[in-house]
Amino acid sequence: MKTFSPAGACDRAVITVPALGVPHGFLTRKGGVSTGLYASLNTGLGSDDSPAAVHENRRRALAMATPGAALVSLHQVHSGTVIPVTAPFPDDARPHADAMVTATPGLALGILTADCAPVLLADAAAGVIGAAHSGWKGTLANIAGATVAAMQALGADPARITAAIGPCIQRASYEIDDAFRARFLAQDPAHDRFFTPGRPGHPHFDLPGFIVQSLANAGVRTIITTGHDTCSDAENWFSYRRTTHEGAPDYGRQISLIALPA
Repeated sequence: MKTFSPAGACDRAVITVPALGVPHGFLTRKGGVSTGLYASLNTGLGSDDSPAAVHENRRRALAMATPGAALVSLHQVHSGTVIPVTAPFPDDARPHADAMVTATPGLALGILTADCAPVLLADAAAGVIGAAHSGWKGTLANIAGATVAAMQALGADPARITAAIGPCIQRASYEIDDAFRARFLAQDPAHDRFFTPGRPGHPHFDLPGFIVQSLANAGVRTIITTGHDTCSDAENWFSYRRTTHEGAPDYGRQISLIALPA
């Protein structure tokens, strides 16, 4: 079963999906201390924002979404790599990977995005959670399916997993070129259904739709997408694409968090 939640006006600092059954949240860009183009809840360690502001923002995000949990985050590299975690990493020793799974209570798995899709997953009955960063490269590498498999190795049942795809660039904003589309069709011509015509030579790609199919192929039956478009809503979301089009020198990152209760 696939369940879709249409996006309405975003008037909250934290978007939640109750069906996940564990503490979690897709944070907006609101509620932090950063200023200028990073205003205000920029959680990106890789940005040029003040490190002190970023650390305070990360602390606030934890308090809003997963209070009392310890943050675990990655050096995200647009890969298909998933790692199991049992403890936080120092900021300067974050593994190069794009998804995490854990059965350890009290850890908040944190995924940073700015148009890519954050995917939070939980088998609450088994006490296993996962979090994935799914940009187009990771999506093509089946990061979502790999995360489900890694959760299964910890005792999760794909049929019990609930997956939530958070705010990300939506089809209407995701104009690409024919070379991009060709990469997906080379993997499977059936992927053509995730592309719709745009101006000549520039179709549009349905990133969350592709991830939904990847999760379903992995045996997940309950899949929820928030439907929020990061690119078109500057008030609530950071967006790499929007920032690039505007010629800004850098951009912030929002964080999505999921934890097992301690």
